[in-house]
Amino acid sequence: MAIIIEDSVFTLQTKNSTYQMKADDKGILLHTYYGKRTDATDYSYLVSMADRGFSGNIYEAREDRTYSLDFLPQEFPVCGSGDYRVNCLHADLGEGVNDCLMFFDSYRTYHGKYALEGLPAMFSTEEEAVDTLEIVLKDNQEAFYLHLLYGVFEEHDIITRAAVIENRTDREIRLHKVLSGCLDMDHDGMDLIHFYGKHAGERQMERVSLFHGITELRSTRGTSSHQHNPFVILADQKASEDMGECFGFSLLYSGGFHMQAEVDQFHQTRLVMGIDDCDFTWSLLPGETFVAPELAMGYSGEGLAKLSHCYHDSFHGHLIRSFWKEKRRPILVNNWEATYFDFNADKLLQIAREAADLELDMLVLDDGWFGKRDNDDAGLGDWFVNEKKLGGTIQELADKVNGMGLMFGLWFEPEMISEDSDLYRQHPDWAMVVPGRNPIRGRAQLVLDMGREEVLSYIKERLFAILDAANIQYIKWDMNRSVAAAYSALLPRERQGEQRHRYVLGLYHVLEALLERYPNLLLEGCSGGGGRFDAGMLYYAPQIWCSDNTDAVERLHIQYGTSFGYPMSSVAAHVSVCPNHQNGRVTPFKTRGVCAMQGAFGYELDLSKLSEEEKAEAKEQVRTFKKHYKLFQFGDYYRLTSPLLNRDFTAWEYVDKTGKEAILSVVYTDLHGNPAANTVKFRGLCPQVIYQMWRDKEPAGEYTGAALMNGGVLLPVPVENYDSCQIYIRQKE
Repeated sequence: MAIIIEDSVFTLQTKNSTYQMKADDKGILLHTYYGKRTDATDYSYLVSMADRGFSGNIYEAREDRTYSLDFLPQEFPVCGSGDYRVNCLHADLGEGVNDCLMFFDSYRTYHGKYALEGLPAMFSTEEEAVDTLEIVLKDNQEAFYLHLLYGVFEEHDIITRAAVIENRTDREIRLHKVLSGCLDMDHDGMDLIHFYGKHAGERQMERVSLFHGITELRSTRGTSSHQHNPFVILADQKASEDMGECFGFSLLYSGGFHMQAEVDQFHQTRLVMGIDDCDFTWSLLPGETFVAPELAMGYSGEGLAKLSHCYHDSFHGHLIRSFWKEKRRPILVNNWEATYFDFNADKLLQIAREAADLELDMLVLDDGWFGKRDNDDAGLGDWFVNEKKLGGTIQELADKVNGMGLMFGLWFEPEMISEDSDLYRQHPDWAMVVPGRNPIRGRAQLVLDMGREEVLSYIKERLFAILDAANIQYIKWDMNRSVAAAYSALLPRERQGEQRHRYVLGLYHVLEALLERYPNLLLEGCSGGGGRFDAGMLYYAPQIWCSDNTDAVERLHIQYGTSFGYPMSSVAAHVSVCPNHQNGRVTPFKTRGVCAMQGAFGYELDLSKLSEEEKAEAKEQVRTFKKHYKLFQFGDYYRLTSPLLNRDFTAWEYVDKTGKEAILSVVYTDLHGNPAANTVKFRGLCPQVIYQMWRDKEPAGEYTGAALMNGGVLLPVPVENYDSCQIYIRQKE
């Protein structure tokens, strides 16, 4: 049973982990255990009690000076409780002081997974049932309630958490901080693994040891951001890919976030995570609730690879809802790096003809097809087809592309508005601009107020009109700037702190409406590449443009970092032209294909300008991906080497869930005279099985799984700069 309750002790069991909390005799909900699966023993016996200097005692402790929330492990610490560590909730209950103290009130359990109004959340399926626990806490003085929700994904070692604040008082309550969850651990010596970055260089893996004090990551940019990702890992300092305890935290939210990890005066570690609370306020009127985003916690006692598989499998099965999630993703060509804004119907159709000849599946028309949009200074918001530029309607273009046997896709950036646009001239107040002040521009554009109903209605009306007019099977949803002045002309001064969250809720509303109306649509997320690559977006978009940087070698780092917390089928990756448009690097066409096959595979170049040799190579890449797409999309992914540690080559592997076949890919990143021999060990195979091997499609012998996992495979010597190879193995019949 996934949830065990006895004597106010709540134990959540997954296949390999146990999570436990207890409502103690004072009514405080303590956190007592999270780690390797064990029994339902009350682990509060491990909680240390002592009279600590300068640690206050709640009134309910009476004369007991050994009871202080300043050092006790708690499930949801709040401001005003005498706990001076980082916390999850700041609430002004009416006196202007953030002073509340939450006590256990009630609980309930039920089969099935809770849902969150207006927010993405993981879900249960008929094949894999999920149990929910709801614990209700109440302030000791006011009718102010906190609902803690837990979803137990038993087979995946994932426990989801969410918090719902409820105001049952007769007056307004001001929220200044509502995070989604906390984990208290009774020891230090933990590493924090996080994923920092920049535009064109997202999700760079960094591992640091936590020190006494506070380590924090946040995005104040209105999105999850290029700079920091809302996925982090706490790991034993000796934890590696295949050994050691690891705890993952993934926030299902696409706006700004805040993560704090604190090692306290008694060497205890606490991690909290949720919505960014910088400038955040929320007015909670009587009878209203506030719903915090979901936090998906994962556990592995067998290292980082196992933790990644927990997230990959659970997100694929219980977060991604797309019509496309079990199907082979279409191999597309996007015209952006081929033409930028300089295109017409003839250029597009020429690319389409080449795509059809190369056996691709789709042509995607990127920016520049609408309004007065010949550069990025104008036109955003005017979502009307520029028929003069296209030489006809969007339906006529789509029909011609469809007639070649290709699907047709279209780029949008619906959250933005250009000052040089008819929409801005008609509705300047729809942009988030502070009255009387000059706007903060980004990419020469402003941000629409997605918290306004009329803005959402306009976006839906224009999207629906275009999608209804043509056979459009794919949308690339882009966002090319950060939110700066988060101002709404509709909100009073004291409620402007709600705007950033209202923006995200508006975004989710439009995406939900879009997919409800067009359930077979393939939606690809994008924000200047990977600026909004988060689990919240995966609920709507099964794939996300991983980075605007299409260089194969830099993508090794970006995709390596992404793989820790996100399924590789969600990583949109394309073969682009060389010299690369972002850094000028020249890499072999073969290597660009090998790297792009780590994710949702495609092309972003002018196919009509390829040499005959490159066209032949492209055909071979397309056939390889189509033949092995089940491995690339659904196989277990292993990071065999790190591009941060191995400067000579990066290797990764996909393994069929049954262990019957696998593909190992290698990209060489340095060359040496008189090179040493290099071997790489497969993972995830069946030891007794005999596998047939092909190296770059050439037969390369037969080996047992035990030999390939323990001895490994000898890599070929690279013959050119940034060379690559693929090794395929299959169980001998």
